[in-house]
Formats: sequence, structure tokens, C-alpha cells
Amino acid sequence: MTKWFLLAGAVGSEVIASLSLKAALTHPALYAVVLLGYVSAFTFLTLVLKRGMALGVAYGIWGALGVAATAVLSAVLFDERITAMMGIGIALVIAGVLMVELGSHHTPDTDEQQAGAA
Repeated sequence: MTKWFLLAGAVGSEVIASLSLKAALTHPALYAVVLLGYVSAFTFLTLVLKRGMALGVAYGIWGALGVAATAVLSAVLFDERITAMMGIGIALVIAGVLMVELGSHHTPDTDEQQAGAA
């Protein structure tokens, strides 16, 4: 369970850093938050990988949730528009990552048994 909290920390840190990057255009002091956020995100991601989560799963979830949260929060904080096409794209990214996560739980033995049964 700890690895999921660490992954949430990685996502949150990356989203804060990305949003701060936009805000730093008018408030340059926020570049410190950008730097700290990205360093924290990669630190959390490293800790997740050390706890045994597969790279494809961790990176996929981190990336997809980061994109989705940044897009939604950018609309709220910076009045950026989310179009229907963007919404569909965000949903597809999240669905794809969910499929990678679910697919990562198949063991080679299970796949071989299923292939033999067909």
C-alpha cells in the first residue's frame, strides 16, 4: 500500500510543479516550486520502483494522472478551456493506463494456460 501513496506523491508533486511553471511566468519566485516539485516527483517515483512496482505501470499511472489533473486544474486555475476532444483524450489515456495496470497482473503461466486451452 505504501507504494501507492508514494505514487500519489509523485503525481501530486508533478502536477504542482507543472501548474507552478505556468504561474511562474508572471511570478518568477515560483520557479523554486517548479524545481522542488519535479525533484520530489522523481524522488517519489524512484521510491515506488524500489518497492517493486513495474516501471510501465508506475510511469503510465504517473503520466496519465498527471496529464488529467494538470488539464483539469489548469481550467480551474488559469481559465484554460477543456474541449470535448480533450476530454475524450484524457479518458482514453486513463483507460489505457488502467489496461496496462490490469494486464500487468497476468503471469506468464496464466497466459500459457490460456493459450493451451484455446
